[in-house]
Amino acid sequence: MGLKEEFEEYADKVKTLTKKPSDADLLILYGLFKQATVGPVDTARPGMFSMKERAKWDAWKAVEAKTKEEAMNDYITKAKQLIEADAASA
Repeated sequence: MGLKEEFEEYADKVKTLTKKPSDADLLILYGLFKQATVGPVDTARPGMFSMKERAKWDAWKAVEAKTKEEAMNDYITKAKQLIEADAASA
C-alpha cells in the first residue's frame, strides 16, 4: 500500500471514531489534511469575527513548511494515536 492510499484509509478511519477528538486534535488533523491534499495555504486569513475558520486557517498555516508527504505521514501518526485512544476508552 502506498502512502497516499494509507493516508486516505486513515482519513476515513478518523471519521468513524466513537468519541469526538478534542478541538486541538481536530485542528491538528485539519491542518495536516489540508497541507497533504492542497499544499501551502492559498487563501487570505479569515477576519476576526470568523473564529472557527480563523483557527482552521492558523492550523493549516502552522504546517505549511511540510511537504505533502510529511503532512501525510504526520496525519497517519496522529490518526493512529486517536484511534488507539478511542479503542482504549471503549
